[in-house]
Amino acid sequence: MDFYKILINAHKGFAYLELLLVALFIIALLATMFGFSGKVNKFLKKTTLFTMIFFHIQFLLGIVLWFTSPAVKAALDSGTLMSNAYSRFQYVEHPASMLIAAVLMTIINKKVKSNDTISLGIVFMGLIAVALFGYAFPWARVFGA
Repeated sequence: MDFYKILINAHKGFAYLELLLVALFIIALLATMFGFSGKVNKFLKKTTLFTMIFFHIQFLLGIVLWFTSPAVKAALDSGTLMSNAYSRFQYVEHPASMLIAAVLMTIINKKVKSNDTISLGIVFMGLIAVALFGYAFPWARVFGA
């Protein structure tokens, strides 16, 4: 098995775990906001931390994949990277959205660690990060549709 296939399988495998962590993060965020009068608890801190860590791992794997991908090289060489909808999504929109989501999760983690209560700004950042993740997630590729 070559290096590129190992990276693809790792990226895909972590995607399943990332889906679970994002679901737990949403539950923790909304439960903290609505159920506990905004007081940050250990569950929110842990889910935010692990979600952020796995966002970063996924992003680093994705960047290595991007630079080693023969499909990216072919799209760049042929000049179809931006004109082909699939290539544009897979090799431009997906990494850019995931980068923004990872940066937002880093900011959220810092704010959750340093504050005793959750603010509406943190909730909005969390929802934007999850929305970007949901948009950029390659649902068809991961679930084989």
